[in-house]
Amino acid sequence: MKVYVSAIGIKRLAASAVAGRGGVWRGMKWKNSLPAAGKRRLSHRTIRLFAGLLLPFLLVRTALLVFESAALCSSPIDAGCLTWRFFGGSDGALLREELTRALLEASGSENGGGITTVEGSNSDPVSFKDLVKDMTINRQDIKAFAFKTKAMIAKMEHIVKTAQWHESMYWHLAARGVPKSLHCLSLEMAEEYAVNAAARSRIPLPQYIHRLTDTSFHHVVLLTDNILAASVVISSTLNTSRNPEKLVFHVVTDKKTYTSMHAWFSVNSIGSAVVEVKGLHQYDWPHEVNVAVKEMLEIHHQIWNHNYRSLKTEDLEYGSENYHKLGVLSPSSVSLLNHLRVYLPEWILQLFPDLNKVVFLDDDVVVQHDLSPLWDLDLNQKVVAAVVDSNCGTDCCPGRKYKDYFNFTNPIISSILDENRCGWLCGVNVFDLQRWRKSNITAVYHQWLKLSLNSGFELWHPGALPPVLLAFENHVHAIDHSWHLSGLGYRYPLVDKQILETAGVVHFSGPAKPWLEIGSPEVRHLWTRHINSSNHHIRKCGIAS
Repeated sequence: MKVYVSAIGIKRLAASAVAGRGGVWRGMKWKNSLPAAGKRRLSHRTIRLFAGLLLPFLLVRTALLVFESAALCSSPIDAGCLTWRFFGGSDGALLREELTRALLEASGSENGGGITTVEGSNSDPVSFKDLVKDMTINRQDIKAFAFKTKAMIAKMEHIVKTAQWHESMYWHLAARGVPKSLHCLSLEMAEEYAVNAAARSRIPLPQYIHRLTDTSFHHVVLLTDNILAASVVISSTLNTSRNPEKLVFHVVTDKKTYTSMHAWFSVNSIGSAVVEVKGLHQYDWPHEVNVAVKEMLEIHHQIWNHNYRSLKTEDLEYGSENYHKLGVLSPSSVSLLNHLRVYLPEWILQLFPDLNKVVFLDDDVVVQHDLSPLWDLDLNQKVVAAVVDSNCGTDCCPGRKYKDYFNFTNPIISSILDENRCGWLCGVNVFDLQRWRKSNITAVYHQWLKLSLNSGFELWHPGALPPVLLAFENHVHAIDHSWHLSGLGYRYPLVDKQILETAGVVHFSGPAKPWLEIGSPEVRHLWTRHINSSNHHIRKCGIAS
């Protein structure tokens, strides 16, 4: 049996699709059924991608209807003979069976990702209209239609996946930018430091200097060059603390941000707590530490260059197997302050040798509950306390198992690590500094960086965390998962409201930082509510709006 395409059948199909009630298009009024939040989220690009994914199904279903219609007509020009039946008769069932068999045969003819072309066809049609026109003119049979349909579907899927990949890449690139409002605030505070003597005043005040070394106080370490982020972290910690007068904040920043950061905390009081601001240029590190830091940064830049070149030259498509490669676009991958956390004992040892326990916070977190119990934790002879188990249950940590960080095809990695282990979370950690000083963690970290360099950077996926996980192997004490909820820096984070409210600290890990325009509005309010909108500099730079 050979069935040919009727152009009249196609026209009648189009008319039926518009006028018919209960036809194949009846269920397509999906937009009106979406919730209000979903409507706000749909962009033109999202609609185009959805249409691209839906088109193959509609294409095959429409073709079945066309062939059935054509088979029921005695003449291809007799429009009155067309009576639409949705696979209800024996002829329709036979057509469906033959088309299904032809499509399966076309699928089985795929070779190396391509589709075997039909003899006599010069090129694949680019639209369904072109396909029908081509099949009608050449009067090709159902097998030819199946092959060409398969080729069109494969081409559409490739276009959709490529568009999704580019969208994700541009979204990650947007995270590298510095918003005009933050740049404005930094310049404003630098000017304040230059013209206002109060902005240059010593912090903390002389009567509070002793607290910097007093182990009875709760010491928090924060590394950042983001003034607004540092302000939110400290404000949220103070607002939720039962004893804010016991808190001491050690803010470490780089040379270019030091004057602005100092001016901010000099003119903006934080109440009864104490804050000190130090610049990296103010540390007098030993020569061997300077050499090690320089070597570490050089290797990290080589890793970044290697991964970035691979990202540009490879023909990648959107998918979970490639998504981790976008980690190279994260600003943290080449951030000096981010990598220097492995030298935390050296900083504290220089200035405060008596301190033995500190809580380390990233600058993209918001504290929601009192952190005092963290300083009372027994780390069981471990160096760091961190959340390991996910909030979704035992052995459940989507997106952060070791297989998501490391290349297990490499025998070095597969021989020492379990790919299904959960990686511990950075961002809210308790460090036992004295035990760290007695360990060789920093040396092990350097050894892994050199090994990665010598192996062609094939040991782990892009990101700053993998070598840290290796260096702290067997030195981590797991704490309750309610202390740390991560992943709020990804698009449309699906978080249960109760889990969100009970988390001790929420972490905007991921590209969509809350101070960026790409930040998710569903959770961004958790961060913005700690901004002092009445501050003159905040209003002047348009941050409050």
